Order: sequence, then structure tokens, then C-alpha cells
Amino acid sequence: MISQAMQDTFNKQINEELFSAYLYVSMANYFEHTSLKGFAHWMRLQSEEELAHTRRFVTYLNDRGGRVVLDAIAAPQIEWDSPLAAFEAAYEHECHISACINAMVTQSVEEKDHASHAFLEWFVTEQVEEEANADDIVQQLKLMDGAPGGIFMMDRELAQRSASADPAPAE
Repeated sequence: MISQAMQDTFNKQINEELFSAYLYVSMANYFEHTSLKGFAHWMRLQSEEELAHTRRFVTYLNDRGGRVVLDAIAAPQIEWDSPLAAFEAAYEHECHISACINAMVTQSVEEKDHASHAFLEWFVTEQVEEEANADDIVQQLKLMDGAPGGIFMMDRELAQRSASADPAPAE
């Protein structure tokens, strides 16, 4: 059985993951509107990955006898000044999610909740990858310094992203 405090923390994280998906859908729509279909594709897949993370948290909480309580999801930003600004926002958001996961790990250690600690270790590793992926794109966009040719080449590259083989459990 999971403690009430840990259950509350997991529910908060479920909401964070749903907001992440919502944010990336908003970014995908921003890129669609600016005719950067490859960037939009990358963000749509990122949104799907966040939904897979949500399913992991929901399944785990249910498996531990907890109660999933969904909360309202805040409206995400819908406009960015440039592709670089959007990916900088994505990187900052991933850093925020990493901080949330790290706080959950700390709480699981303090509560001596070994099952939650073991479960969260996957997310610690995943967040290293999430931050690195977003930061790589930020750094490439900075190197281009807004060069339209570079943006169009990157758009083609991002269109090649394939869905993650994330083994998230089914609901």
C-alpha cells in the first residue's frame, strides 16, 4: 500500500505529465502554423511519449492500491518567437520535470518506500535523455543562428523521428 503523501505526489506528477503532453501538442500546432512540419512531427511524438509516461504513473499508482485523482490542466503557451525559443522552452520544461522526479525520489527515500524508489529510477534515467534531446536541438538551432536553410534542413531531419519503443504498460 502506498502512503497518502506519496499518492498525492504521484497524482501531482500525473498532472505534470499530462500538462507536458498538452504543451507539446501546443508546440506541434505552433510549428504546423509556421509550416515546419518536421518540427511539428517531433513535438507530436514527444506528446505521445509524455502520455506513455502518464500511463506508467497511473498503472503504478493503481497497482499499489492508490487512487488516481485527475486535476485540471493549465492552458499551455501557444506562441513562441522562433523555433529556438520553442525548443528552449521545451528544454526548460524537461528540466522542471527532472526536478519533479528528483523530488519524488527524495520523498520515496525519506518514506522508505522502496517500491516507489525502484519505479522512479527509470524516470531519472529517462529525464537525462529527455533533457539531452531537447538541448541538442537547442544547440543546433543556436549554431544556425536563424539561417533559413539550416532551419529547413533541420525540419527534414526532425521529420525522421520515429515513435519511441517505450515499453510503457497498457492501461
